[in-house]
Amino acid sequence: MTDPTERTAPATPASGDAGTGPAGRPAGGAKGPDELRRQIEQTRHELGDTVEELAGKADVKGRAKARAADLRDRAGAMTVQLRSSAAQAGHTVQERANRAGHAVEHGVPGPVRGLVRAGRRHPAPVLLAGAAAGAAVAAGVLLRRHNGHR
Repeated sequence: MTDPTERTAPATPASGDAGTGPAGRPAGGAKGPDELRRQIEQTRHELGDTVEELAGKADVKGRAKARAADLRDRAGAMTVQLRSSAAQAGHTVQERANRAGHAVEHGVPGPVRGLVRAGRRHPAPVLLAGAAAGAAVAAGVLLRRHNGHR
């Protein structure tokens, strides 16, 4: 085992082997000082990119905020789409109801139409008649249940 305080050999070649660096390894293929500077710059750039990627992965709070913003945007878009669909469905239902109302209005005999107009002008008697009919139906149902019929 080697001693951690022990120093490695100096970077300058001792006996004319110009193609080797420390510990006898190749120097990386630099063909001169300019090429070496270019390689150093490229390595620094790659290292900077790697550090940025690692910092982005380590920033859990920032990633969570970005995800929340993305989900908020998607929810807003869905809300707009759903409102548009609901409005369109409402218009379709209203159009069909208008058509049905016109068909009924034109298919109803004259005397019935007169009764409906009278009921609209004086709603109290119509409401009383409806309440009386509802009470009669309820009484009939209760009597049937009381006598054992279901």
